[in-house]
Amino acid sequence: MELDEFFKKVKNGDNIRGMEMYNLMMEVNDHSRKIMSDLNYTYHTKEEIIELFSRLIGKKVDDTFMLFPPFYTDFGKNINIGRNVFINSCCCFQDQGGIYIDDGVLVGHNVILATLNHDFDPNRREILHSAPIKIGKNVWIGSRSTILPGVKVNDGSIVAAGSVVNKDVPSNSIVAGIPAKVIKYIDK
Repeated sequence: MELDEFFKKVKNGDNIRGMEMYNLMMEVNDHSRKIMSDLNYTYHTKEEIIELFSRLIGKKVDDTFMLFPPFYTDFGKNINIGRNVFINSCCCFQDQGGIYIDDGVLVGHNVILATLNHDFDPNRREILHSAPIKIGKNVWIGSRSTILPGVKVNDGSIVAAGSVVNKDVPSNSIVAGIPAKVIKYIDK
């Protein structure tokens, strides 16, 4: 499978067989690991981090982008970053299904964004189901939170540290817990 074909399947919501994409994943993962190795284990200026992250995701990130390495991804080609985004250290993005981070987002330490699930049927476990994660404007994702496939975190919201988010988060709300639930709305 080629990268364009993979993106088409993901966009259409098609199931993907693990072995069907194995060679593509190995090729893309090799590319990503080379860049992450440089990014994560050598000192870089802010400008160099922006350049390396842009190479990693295959598109230019804005000069307002900030990242504190290390950063981890097993793919890297389906991450989309807005302006004034900050990603703290030790985050892990499984982005095959697409990660869309809008302007002004703050991502805490050790946050996991996962866009793939395996089929629940043990006889079909190799089948992957992808769904994008969308993070709205001015969202704050607390440390050690996990956001699962298909979730949209709407504008102005806060995901409390350590939460597992498996449903959409309303605008200007604070969610917390496992699974995350709305605990408060933010007064404007």
